[in-house]
Amino acid sequence: MLRVAEGVGRSVARGVEEVGFASALFVESLLWAFGGPVRRQPVRLPAVIRQMMQIGIQALPIATVLAATIGMMLAIQSLYSLGLFGAESFAAIGIALSVVREFAPLIIGILIAGRSGSALAARFSTMMINQEVDALRVIGISPVRFLVAPALIAMMVMVPCLTLWADIVALTAAGFFVTAALDLSMAAYFADVAAALSVNDLAHGLGKSVLFAALVALVSTVNGALADGGAEGVGRRTTRAVVQSIAAIIIVDMVFAFVVTSG
Repeated sequence: MLRVAEGVGRSVARGVEEVGFASALFVESLLWAFGGPVRRQPVRLPAVIRQMMQIGIQALPIATVLAATIGMMLAIQSLYSLGLFGAESFAAIGIALSVVREFAPLIIGILIAGRSGSALAARFSTMMINQEVDALRVIGISPVRFLVAPALIAMMVMVPCLTLWADIVALTAAGFFVTAALDLSMAAYFADVAAALSVNDLAHGLGKSVLFAALVALVSTVNGALADGGAEGVGRRTTRAVVQSIAAIIIVDMVFAFVVTSG
């Protein structure tokens, strides 16, 4: 029992330490982003743009496929479920709210965690094991400014953009199925969607996507910074980063939805 209690205590202590480390990285990244130009050490714009290309533009094909698939699945299930009560005409309302408030930010967050978060964790792990981060410190370059801040800024910009794109694709894909099944025009379908949605609904989804982006960037960076043990350590930390990112996204999604809607 004592060994079990000791193991649990050590795990909790490591978890708290990692959360503190992630918070410090986030604050320091923001300080470099906004205060770097004052100190004549700005975050490099080419590095941010390169990260934005990798995180956002190169993820467009798979994001489009996933968003269209989610939209079609929601349309099929909504028509089936509402058909049991003869309320198929209300399908557009449920689809619009589900996509914009929940499914689009969630699926994009999970996609970015598996695609970009794993790449970020593997990159940082390799640099830590090869002592490249130590070399940056020796030559007077802050690793946070050089490595962490560009990735964090790019994530927090591109993930909401991908979420907005996923909203459009998913609603359009769902519209094709709904209009064919109910013999509606696409204009009538989008009129129902526009009537169902509000600015608050859009802000709800985009706000969550910003939180998901920060979570993925910080979790991946922390796991990469704590890597050891050679190639095996890189694989272990990369897997851990993806699992923790997805778990954090789902938990934060639940908490965010409860806090926002409970009022």
